[in-house]
Parts: sequence; structure tokens; C-alpha cells
Amino acid sequence: MRAFGRRKLLALAVGVLATVSACSVGARSTPVTPSASAPKPSPSLAPPAVTRAEAAEQFAAITATDDALRAPSDLQGRLDLEVKDLMTGGQAELTKAAFLSHDFAPPRYRWGPPTLFVPRFPEGERSPWFSALATRNGQPTLLTFTKSNEWRLSSAAQLLPGERLPDIQLDADGYATAVATDDKTVTISPQFMGPVHASVAETGTAGVTAGLLAPGPYTTDVAEQIATYRETAKSDGFSYDSLFSADNFPVYGLRTADGGALIQYSLTRITSTKNMTNESYIIPVPEEASWAITSPSVPRSLRLTEVHQYATVVPPLSDPAPAQVIAHDGALTRAAGD
Repeated sequence: MRAFGRRKLLALAVGVLATVSACSVGARSTPVTPSASAPKPSPSLAPPAVTRAEAAEQFAAITATDDALRAPSDLQGRLDLEVKDLMTGGQAELTKAAFLSHDFAPPRYRWGPPTLFVPRFPEGERSPWFSALATRNGQPTLLTFTKSNEWRLSSAAQLLPGERLPDIQLDADGYATAVATDDKTVTISPQFMGPVHASVAETGTAGVTAGLLAPGPYTTDVAEQIATYRETAKSDGFSYDSLFSADNFPVYGLRTADGGALIQYSLTRITSTKNMTNESYIIPVPEEASWAITSPSVPRSLRLTEVHQYATVVPPLSDPAPAQVIAHDGALTRAAGD
């Protein structure tokens, strides 16, 4: 029944698929140039696991179907179809929260034509993926789609004000290069990007990872906020802590033209507040958690879970410098209190 639902909803995208696909492959929303040293593909090279044309079709189909599912409707099970059939990774949790927190009428998106970054995976690759830069409600947003049994949206992060995507290394046919998770030619390997960011967000300039990430609102500023809240809570008779973790979210890396990497990844943040001394004190429930906890306050403990998705530019090891977070999106996904 779920398969039927997916086919039916994908059919809703057919009207826009041809138009978007026709312009997607060549459209560019930011200047991206091939690396001067990019090798030309061999004429005998096997077809890639996912072509740029297929990537354009999937972008159009998934974004159009997502819009159809978000539209006001009496169709039951829209949330299940959206999360199970269209989303994976951090996007699955964020999308579920968007439905629940908006009474099953989540915000809808207007998408611009994408600039595609499709790695040339060998034929037979079990988990191919590709990225796309497109405007979402007018804001440049970096998306990543991945395939297991079906194509799904895994990550979405909006470019921060004043930031732009770095030039991505492209070959003569316009295909990008994926950076291996254990790549050692960049200052932070993709597999360590999440743990490094988590450490900086918790400890700031005092931790062992200090200096690996540039200071800013999603790194050192967060650590300072946590430290301040912890001290304030302690003086008021509460315990407060906020921890980041990479969990098992997927990580995606694209080679940049300068030999570095554009890494996309997700983190979970869990914030816990406990009443330690006086049960007459209450813990206020933040407005963004009111959809999950109906009471305006809780007497003993509050636990908030958020999912955050980032895109960070990591320099090559040959020219080390702090990595820079250039895109972010995130939201509260769960809340519990007693």
C-alpha cells in the first residue's frame, strides 16, 4: 500500500517534471567553475551510478511530491508517506517534527532551478548520492539526495547571510568528485567533521578541538551560551547541560576546486534541565516545544532534542586554516518533561 502511495504521489510531479528537468542540468544559481587541473574522463569510462539527467529528474520529482504532501488535504497518512518514502537521515526527523508542530499543515516551499553536483560514482555503487544548490522560498539552500532502494532527501542547509558555495571541482563532463569519509588530504576528514563540530559547540575555545572550526554563531557562540546557562541554572538550584552528538547520520563530502572539501553532516543536540533543590520552582517550557508539551511549565525535568544540519568548507591539508560553517538548518524534534 505504501508503494502505491508513492507512485500516486510521484504522479503529482509529472506536470512539473519535464519543465524542471529540462532546465536543471544547465541552471546555476551561483558561479561554479571546473578545476583547472580536473582530469578529462576516459572515453572507455563506465557510465556513472547516477547521471546528471537522473539527478535533475529526482530533484524535480521529490521536491514536487514534497509540496503535494504539505498542501492542505484530507489524505490520511501524509506524514508516513513523507517521512518513509521521501526523507532519510536528519531530514526524516525534521520533517516529522514540522508536521507535528504545525498540526499536520507544515510550511510549504517554493523551489528554484537547481545547480547539480553529481559525483561520478562507479557503476554498481550501492549508495550513490548527489547535491543540489537551489533557492528555497528565495533563500539559497544546499540539498543532498541519497539512494538505497529509492531516492530520498537526506540533508538541507540554508546558506548563511554573506556566504556562498565554494567552487566545486568538476570534470570535463560536469561531474563532481566525492571525498572519501577517511580522506587525509583535508584538515578534517569527513568522518570526523561531526565529532569535531560537536566538541567545539560544547567546549568552544577551551577544548582540544579549539581552532579547527572558525568562531561563529554555530560553533564557539553556542559553547559560550551553554556555559552561561549552566552557571545561571546552578545558582538557581537547577542542573543544565546541552550535548551534541553525530549519532549515525550520514556524511557527504564534495571536493572543492582548491583541493579542500565541502562537507555536509547532521548533529543531534540534547538539552536537559533538572530541578535539584526546590520543588516549588518550575521549569518553563519554551514556546517552540509547546506542540510536544501542552503545559507551560514542568516541575522536575525538561529534555529537549534538536536536529541540526550543516555544510562546512574544510581547507586542504596543504593550506591549513579553520573550517568555516557556511550553511545550517535545524529545529526541535522532540520534547519531554515531568
